[in-house]
Amino acid sequence: MTIRRLCVVVLLFMMSVGCTQDREHILASEGVGIWQPGQILDTKTGHLLSSSDWLEGLGSYEIIYLGEEHHNQHHIDAALQIMDRLLSNGAQPVLGMEMFGWDGQPALDEYLSKDSPLSRSDFLDRVRWTQNWGGAFEDYEPLVTFARDRGISILAMNPPRPLIRQIVKVGLATVREGQEWAQWGMDQEDIVDDPSYRARITDQLERCHGGGGHADHFRTMYEASMARDEGMAKTLAAELKKLRRDSPESRKVIVSYTGGGHIQYHLPVPLRVDRRVASGAKQTSVYMTSFDASRLDDIRELAGEGVADYIWLTPTGRKGPPKRCR
Repeated sequence: MTIRRLCVVVLLFMMSVGCTQDREHILASEGVGIWQPGQILDTKTGHLLSSSDWLEGLGSYEIIYLGEEHHNQHHIDAALQIMDRLLSNGAQPVLGMEMFGWDGQPALDEYLSKDSPLSRSDFLDRVRWTQNWGGAFEDYEPLVTFARDRGISILAMNPPRPLIRQIVKVGLATVREGQEWAQWGMDQEDIVDDPSYRARITDQLERCHGGGGHADHFRTMYEASMARDEGMAKTLAAELKKLRRDSPESRKVIVSYTGGGHIQYHLPVPLRVDRRVASGAKQTSVYMTSFDASRLDDIRELAGEGVADYIWLTPTGRKGPPKRCR
């Protein structure tokens, strides 16, 4: 290696170390009085961003992943803000929602169409809301209403709940031999067992569901998680390929709205989408989390580990801040 080349390598290394140290210093020093609800944190640099400039730049992506705390109304508001800004800038969002299963897509399409004859109660029945998601539809209704009023398509992202429950009960290998697996077009799909994903998910399952559980149960729960994430990635990748093929000149942006666990560290859904799309997808991830003074260490840890490209600090929802499994 020449002296000049050696100097360049050393300089690049020092710059990399310096950037990492600066980021860690920023994350360690900032806290109460600096971080506030409504702010956007860039996890790559540790810096807070201008929300207006940041929102303006989101239209350059093909997919925006939003990871929520379930039933936090402030996270719904954040998604609405992003879609409204996309529309204002001439982009057309397509909304993907974890809360709807594939078996509800026909009813979802009908309900979103103009002059739909479906009543709200008929819609919830036909979309199988209780079976596939449960909880109060009112929590997520603002997203559906916004899409309906503004002519935005919604993708039902999730494999049907009965299919996932079968995996938890009997395991992925058995379910893959069944008719329902083929019925939903999963028989030709690779379910990628990524080592980094496995380490992260199994650790969380054991910490959140008790370390004394039966090994087979943790195995099937992990397999169900893997199948869900692969199924959601299948939905998003298919839509992206369709948009590239049918609307190459249009500015359409897929906004994926799921629980934060499905975007964490880019492993569950974003990496699987990237594998499925030729030349990769131009995508970014936003982890939305409740801010209060008692969670500074948690937020620093999430940012330091790179839980997503950005962390959006929001007010706490009515159920309080999330409890992390220890």
